[in-house]
Amino acid sequence: MKTLRLLFLIASLAGIFSAVSAADNARIEGILISASNDHGETDRRLAAYEPTLKRILRFESYHFLGDASTSLGIPATGHLSLGDGHELEIATETADGKGIHVRVRWTQGGRTLMNTGLVLRGGVPAVLGGPYTGKKGEVYAVLLIGK
Repeated sequence: MKTLRLLFLIASLAGIFSAVSAADNARIEGILISASNDHGETDRRLAAYEPTLKRILRFESYHFLGDASTSLGIPATGHLSLGDGHELEIATETADGKGIHVRVRWTQGGRTLMNTGLVLRGGVPAVLGGPYTGKKGEVYAVLLIGK
């Protein structure tokens, strides 16, 4: 009987520690895209995000350029290399019932494109509009998804 109680206590403590550990970590995914007003099909990898992209950025088509993800403690700082020289430095600050509060610094080739703070809500993409790609009427954008 004592052994059963001891096992139950150990299992309960393990559950509590893993729940605390999971609450202190954030999984963050970044997706680099290009947006244009060219009539064409949006990349299938972005299909789930297309309504959000069209509502926020108001372009006709979107193309996947690269992605990366990381797991970070809270608070902690991490780095995502998205491709084409685009990098995100992400600093998690706090987590509460509203989401994960982060600071994001977006650079390309060492040049800062954006420095902002935002709240990532679980599974809800945040959209960062960026600079022109160099192609007529096309811009970069980043989707950030916290999990």
